[in-house]
Amino acid sequence: MAEQLIGKVTHYFSKAQVAAIEITDGELHVGDTVRIVGHTSNFTQSIESMQIEHTAVPVAKVGDQIGVRVVEHAREHDQVYRVLPD
Repeated sequence: MAEQLIGKVTHYFSKAQVAAIEITDGELHVGDTVRIVGHTSNFTQSIESMQIEHTAVPVAKVGDQIGVRVVEHAREHDQVYRVLPD
């Protein structure tokens, strides 16, 4: 399964189960699959929705700070990889 590093987690909001992610390379689209990896994190999920400043967006580009609801606890500095289709 090929992956592309696209960003990192900058904050995790535990009550809302939302990770703030800074996009540092490439693009992320709604429907993409991501893997979040860190010291104690390692999980894969599909991006069902993402927001920039509380506004839903279909795509995030380099430099964007997005919020994504995550299925497990993410931590600051976790790496975010986009899983590339076969």
